[in-house]
Amino acid sequence: MNANWYDVLDVDPTAIADDIRTAWRGAVADLDPTDRRFRVYNQAAEVLLDPARRSAYDAELAAEQAAQHDDVSEADDPTGPAEPAEPADLDLAGTRRLPVVPGWAVVSLAGLVAASLVIAGVLLSKPSDAAVEDDTQAAQSAAERAVVPLLSYDAQHLDRSAAAAQPYLTTSEKEQYDKLFAVIRQNAPRTGTVVRAKYLASGIVRSGTDRVDVLVFVNQVTRNKQHPKVPVVYKNQVTVTMAKVGGEWLVDDLTTNGDRS
Repeated sequence: MNANWYDVLDVDPTAIADDIRTAWRGAVADLDPTDRRFRVYNQAAEVLLDPARRSAYDAELAAEQAAQHDDVSEADDPTGPAEPAEPADLDLAGTRRLPVVPGWAVVSLAGLVAASLVIAGVLLSKPSDAAVEDDTQAAQSAAERAVVPLLSYDAQHLDRSAAAAQPYLTTSEKEQYDKLFAVIRQNAPRTGTVVRAKYLASGIVRSGTDRVDVLVFVNQVTRNKQHPKVPVVYKNQVTVTMAKVGGEWLVDDLTTNGDRS
């Protein structure tokens, strides 16, 4: 079997989501966003961190393994090819007789048809792959726009900084942001801190039609009284959870994992 997404991230097919996420972040941590491997690792994580897509992918792998096993079994079968089927029964006049279908088979067939119609209705009600892809791209673009004002502020213009972030947040996330910004208001004027976020690149962690997780790479250039001339740069990996609210993609959660350089 060819290399699969589990091989790409070097994790076991039974690995839990946290282990997959850790492996993915470790794989892309030192890569330039323009590196081809960066995109491949993101594709692997996008599939394996989405429960529905991972389940479908696992089924594909299982089917592929079963097919390969069948091919090997047929090649090694010493009995040779199966005998041809017996010809259909003929009546006394030499014409072919129609097979008699038992009543239970007719009832079972009707049940299968009804079930298939129900399944078809469910499948038609689900969003298409194109719709999921469009929503995912829209959420990713929204996350890229939001991350700069969310991770930037100026000690001399805190009201302006807070107002710039508000339009990108859901109601629940506004509450969390306000709590965080209250701490910034207490400390920033004393330290004279100015933070300018710079977007670098992004990748999809989990896709969907109403909720999407986006990993955004961003540098936070920080100046304060201790570093007035030479800024400190924090290289952040920010996981942004985007939620679709009233047709608009807004930030519903944000976690950072950064390094200082």
